[in-house]
Amino acid sequence: MSENIIGYIDGHGNIIDTQTAQDPCGVTPIEFDNSQKALEIIRHSTAHLMAQAITELYPNSQFFVGPVVDEGFYYDFRVDEKIGEEDLKTIEKKMKELIKKKYIIEKYEISKEEALKKFANDDLKLAVLSRIPDNVVSIYKQGEFEDLCRGPHVPGLRFLNNFKLTRVAGAYLGGDEKAEMLTRIYGIAFADKESLNAHMTMLEEAKKRDHRKIGAEMELFMFNEEAGAGLPFWMPQGAKLRVKLEEILHKAHRIRGYQPVRGPEILRSDMWRTSGHYACYGENMYLTEIDEQEYGIKPMNCIGHIQIFKQTQKSYRDLPLKFYEYGVVHRHEKSGVLHGLLRVREFTQDDAHIFCTPEQISSVVLEVVEFVDAVMKLFGFNYTMEVATKPEKAIGEDSVWELATQGLKDALDGNSLPYTIDEGGGAFYGPKIDVKITDALGRKWQCGTIQVDFNLPQRFDIEYVAEDNTRRQPVMIHRAILGSFERFIAILTEHYAGEFPFFLAPTQVIFVPIAQSHVAYANTLKQVLMLEGIDAEVSDKNDSLNKRIRTAEKQRVPYVVVIGDEEVGTQTVAIRDRRAKEQYNLTQDEFMVKLKQQLQEGKI
Repeated sequence: MSENIIGYIDGHGNIIDTQTAQDPCGVTPIEFDNSQKALEIIRHSTAHLMAQAITELYPNSQFFVGPVVDEGFYYDFRVDEKIGEEDLKTIEKKMKELIKKKYIIEKYEISKEEALKKFANDDLKLAVLSRIPDNVVSIYKQGEFEDLCRGPHVPGLRFLNNFKLTRVAGAYLGGDEKAEMLTRIYGIAFADKESLNAHMTMLEEAKKRDHRKIGAEMELFMFNEEAGAGLPFWMPQGAKLRVKLEEILHKAHRIRGYQPVRGPEILRSDMWRTSGHYACYGENMYLTEIDEQEYGIKPMNCIGHIQIFKQTQKSYRDLPLKFYEYGVVHRHEKSGVLHGLLRVREFTQDDAHIFCTPEQISSVVLEVVEFVDAVMKLFGFNYTMEVATKPEKAIGEDSVWELATQGLKDALDGNSLPYTIDEGGGAFYGPKIDVKITDALGRKWQCGTIQVDFNLPQRFDIEYVAEDNTRRQPVMIHRAILGSFERFIAILTEHYAGEFPFFLAPTQVIFVPIAQSHVAYANTLKQVLMLEGIDAEVSDKNDSLNKRIRTAEKQRVPYVVVIGDEEVGTQTVAIRDRRAKEQYNLTQDEFMVKLKQQLQEGKI
């Protein structure tokens, strides 16, 4: 076996370790590099290394689970002492000491019955065992440390030199908010030092761009724990930014033939039972009682659009029929996963539902993909697409799912659009295409989605009159491009580091009059801009000129315009262009032409 092989992948895509693959025929070796498969093994093995170090530093520690996640890896554990960020360097030092001991990583198997006896005094391990259905379990051992694990792992600790522990958090046992709070330590690992250093530099830049930090500095949004966790308040600057984004999307929808609709935010639970949400999504819904009947606050907008479709008889000539709504929805997210605007309990979807014939699926999906492409190009995002198939918890027959899934694939294949497969990642009512964007720091975000649904039309008896006068069931395409305004604005804020393009900036121009005699001219210019749809303000508070300019720059306003005697006398403007990092003078007319041109850049 080559010194650089750390695992294998079989014909079914399963990762197996070097100890299990005694006969490497029919399997593909995984080299020690930064490929996805290799990093899964490296990071999972580093999680065990971290656990071993914690065991030596804190002898009474007990461990729950330590999986690989998008941001690296973590381990949940119980420890007598409080561990803080300042302790991470000590744990890292111990990890490096263990690597120098050159432990090999060994795997052995025992029966589940034997494992229950072996870990009888460790309630966390018993909790892990309760989740394992198999009669035989595997244990990985390195030195004196061992833990339940299905693996795979690298052959030895010598592969694990390039890691960094990133943060400490609290985590409920098994994700249950009523259970015990464990300590969770996150970390990251790579195959080489250069990749690790590049990642840590990216994390430092991400801290500077954190939308929560920038949102507070620019006064975009706020949260109030007394009012309720996960419920954002939009302040004037943030609300202006959001309105601009909504207007861009509104115009783009209308020229593409979408019709605006609006459904109620609360419906009787019978509706949610019919749709399948109650059974498949009920734990995420907020329920209440009115007049002795149960109601559910909507987690999705689809049922409202179905009712609007059914209100009048539809013909094949009406299809495809496109409804869109900026629909406010509520979902019961656990408090531990709430994160600024990225994960909230109330949010607004840029939601649309397209009712079409089965023959129209491919053309409709392609049209939506082109819409997605236009939006992503506007904001400078690269993106990939992923077809997500039937999940374990789903409604509808397999044959219907296969037809819907094939419709998505055909639309993409027929136009040579690349995609990957996410097995089991679909919505409970239908398969979908997920759009994943890449931001300025190279991070990937899940945003838009396109879902093909035969099930809800059947459950709600939706019909249209076909060309032969028979009544047929339409297909329902669920579609969101941004995903939600909250999440997308959080991503945009970090992507641009708050330096929003002119057409999206909350305040686009601030006039700073030097003296009181210049205020009238500044207000006149402000009024001209406002009438053209350009957000402008006049900063005439009783502060120094430099302070007012600094305040405007802190708000990341694209143009700060200083007004003095010369500008009033010549009817010109002295511009500080934040984006171009230049200062120059223009006439009023020249300035207006420049601003109008930049407004046009916000059209899709």
